[in-house]
Amino acid sequence: MSRKYVLGLDYGTESGRALLVAIDNGEEVATAVEPFAHGVIDGTLPGTGKRLGPDWALQHPQDYLDVLHTIVPRVLKDAGVDGADVIGIGTDFTACTLIPVDEAGTPLCLKDEFAANPQAWVKLWKHHAAQPQADRITAMAEERNESFLPTYGGKISSEWLFSKALEVLEEAPDIYAAADRFIEAGDWLVLTLCGEEKRNACAAGYKAMWDETYPSPAFLGAVHPGLANIVAEKMSVDVYPAGVRAGGLLPDIAQKLGLKPGTAVATGGIDAHVAVPGTSVTQPGQMVMIMGTSLCHMVCGEKKALVEGVAGVVKDGILPGYYGYEAGQAAVGDIFAWFINNCVPASAMEAARAANQDIHDFLGAQAAELNVGESGVLCLDWWNGNRSVLVDTDLTGLMVGMTLSTTPADMYRAVLESTAFGTYTIIRHLEAGGVPIDSLYACGGLPGKNSLLMQIFADVTNREIKVAASDQAVALGAAMWGAVAAGAESGGYDTITDAAAKMARLRDTVYRPNADAHVAYETLFAEYTRLHDLFGRGGDDAMRTLKALKRKAIAGS
Repeated sequence: MSRKYVLGLDYGTESGRALLVAIDNGEEVATAVEPFAHGVIDGTLPGTGKRLGPDWALQHPQDYLDVLHTIVPRVLKDAGVDGADVIGIGTDFTACTLIPVDEAGTPLCLKDEFAANPQAWVKLWKHHAAQPQADRITAMAEERNESFLPTYGGKISSEWLFSKALEVLEEAPDIYAAADRFIEAGDWLVLTLCGEEKRNACAAGYKAMWDETYPSPAFLGAVHPGLANIVAEKMSVDVYPAGVRAGGLLPDIAQKLGLKPGTAVATGGIDAHVAVPGTSVTQPGQMVMIMGTSLCHMVCGEKKALVEGVAGVVKDGILPGYYGYEAGQAAVGDIFAWFINNCVPASAMEAARAANQDIHDFLGAQAAELNVGESGVLCLDWWNGNRSVLVDTDLTGLMVGMTLSTTPADMYRAVLESTAFGTYTIIRHLEAGGVPIDSLYACGGLPGKNSLLMQIFADVTNREIKVAASDQAVALGAAMWGAVAAGAESGGYDTITDAAAKMARLRDTVYRPNADAHVAYETLFAEYTRLHDLFGRGGDDAMRTLKALKRKAIAGS
């Protein structure tokens, strides 16, 4: 009998990845990555050159299809695997990445009559231009004392479905009217693969305020009369849990991909959430940190608790049988990249090249020589706004303490520390709200690249950090859900716990906190918290004022 495999399709912010995984032991047989041709569209609209406003972030849906048709045949070829031996497909996507589509499921931006309107395009997860709409949704929920609001930390995000849909309704009512449905890109991908629209509970729960049911028509109508019937008219009311077989792979797309028609396709999931089992975690109290350009924090609990700034508490949202909690930081790796690209002098770059070192390694080696607090520099990690616990995209980055003797290594260490302080803030809020966090697990692009960062995280949080063996824990997690969708009778697994026991593992490297460093960091963290509350909780509105002035200046140019 031939060996069986599953595919994990991982759609991120800049690219799509296919990971071919052996069912029996989780061996990652082959992987293929392909960048989106249009990347993140945040300057001008393709084809028209129309300038987008501040905080816009769009994508081109054709990129998703082109990448799909490239990466799947490539992994099969590279592995020398017959597509008939692939028994399941699992997918994950960024969220909320929202597509307005017509009745046939065609994205409106692919139709000539709508292509010139930015509101017809895919709104990427980090599209933050709907902040005014999000603020009004929050205000109305507070005014009506809506029961769902505390479940989402007391504030609705500009990144979520109803905020983005309301932006379309208000700024392009013709596009809103033309949209047969507003659908998550992840659910659209599943629809494309198997012809079945089965909205996943993960995206619905965390990004569309679904808690057994969506917000009521009465509430949505109070926000805007035109929004009252969006759920019944422009969304699928039915929601499905992770690991459910959404359908079988359609014959025409099976032929293009080199797979067998009818191959099990799992319901979709959010990229960060599917990484949890891919990191081997299947129990409550174990927080998984997906560390890349941004940072998502996933932890499960045995009871429902309402915690400030948590992006949702969803039963079965991450793992079956538990309440899944999501929090996050809107920028981590992106901040490090910004610093390297904009703040490091040419002399340091030249010195790194002369030493044949990556600039991160070069600065990291110098920063590692500093004692806690020695840099004299402290940052707030809000270069892309604050996701948790303040949920405010109008907050911005802050660096204080620079003098004429401050070095790039001083600032680099402070930037790394700021992201650890952001995570520590989230952990403390979760625990204060009744969600215990016993240990930390890390996956994503950063843990394997920056050991100084990981040690700082361990020292700041005073917790041991274990690291996923797979560099592709997200894609692996998606593949594991594909194995569950296939089921044991077909050679897969009946539960995600069974799949994780065979397919996921950890590295030998464990980051353990230094007790003395943690004590020193507690003093520095107190100052971080003071600045966090001063600028984030209304004590000083300088950040919001500057952001408003920027918007006004751009609009007037």
